[in-house]
Order: sequence, then C-alpha cells, then structure tokens
Amino acid sequence: MQILQALASMLEQPGSERITTAALAARLDVSEAALYRHFASKAQMFEGLIEFIEQSVFSLINQIADRESSAGQAAGSPDADTGRRQAIKVVTMLMQFAEKNPGMTRVMVGDALVFENERLQQRMNQFFDKIEATLKQSLRSSAESGGSATPSVDTQVRASVLTAFLVGRLQRFARSGFRRLPSEHLEASLALIL
Repeated sequence: MQILQALASMLEQPGSERITTAALAARLDVSEAALYRHFASKAQMFEGLIEFIEQSVFSLINQIADRESSAGQAAGSPDADTGRRQAIKVVTMLMQFAEKNPGMTRVMVGDALVFENERLQQRMNQFFDKIEATLKQSLRSSAESGGSATPSVDTQVRASVLTAFLVGRLQRFARSGFRRLPSEHLEASLALIL
C-alpha cells in the first residue's frame, strides 16, 4: 500500500515526468529490489492503481444506482428524470473523485501511462467504455419515457457526449497542473448536454 500511495503522490506533482523505479525507491527510502519483492514490475504497480480506481468508482456507481432505483420505486415508478439524475450523479462523482485524487487522474487519462505497457492504457480505455455503458443504461429509461422516436440512438449519443465531456474535463485538469477543476461550471454544462 505504501508503494502505491507513494506512486500516486508522485503522480500528483504538476509537470512530473516519467516516474522511474529508482525515483520511487528513493522516495520510500528503500532499494529498487525491495520494490520488486512486492511487485514483479512497474506495470504491476500501475495495475494496482488502476484496480483501486475501478473498485472505488464502480462501487460508488453501484451505490448511486441503488439509491436512484429506490427513490424511483418509492415514488411509485421511475420517471424520465430518474435516469437523467443518475447520469448526472455518476459524472459528478467521477469529477469529484478526480479532484480528490489528482495522481489517479493522470492514470485515468493515460498521461502517466505513456511510456508504460500498452495493456495499461487499454485497461483504462475499457474503464471509460464501462462508464459510457453505465451512462447509456441510466439514460435509456429517460429517452423511452421522454417519447423519443429513436431512444436507442438518442441514448447512445448522449452517453457518448457525456463520456467525451468527462474525459476532456479530466485531461484539462491534469494538463493544467490540477488548477482547472473538472467540476468548474459542472451543473450548467450538464444542463446544456442533457
């Protein structure tokens, strides 16, 4: 855990270059060999960070889905706004997660993975594919009850735009040295998109 925390902390430094195992070992005041006793490779260390991101985010998404589903059932039946509210809460939660974990944001957008194993970037791409699928599922009921002539297409387009917006905000946050917060004007932005 200390190794992963130190790696995440090093990633939080604006303008930080590629992190080497030597720099990570120096930060922890241990030898590189000590790092490799816990992880077979640096890629495995990044996989540990990605697992943390996935577990944290998807656990929170499940909580959001459960709460919104319960709220819809308590009201008698889910209305058109239930899916929309759920999508907004998912995007908002991801923006807040990024703000609280700037080092993880660099992993999510791939900045920290540039010179690492390609499978790490593929795994983050799959993460955002799952986020888009989650948003699509949330928005489906809203499109159907909203009287859309093409609910599947409308849902896919909205989920795609929300995902692109999310990724763009996370990239801007990372590239601004964590100065431009992803949640900047979030409510107004989501109102325009949805």
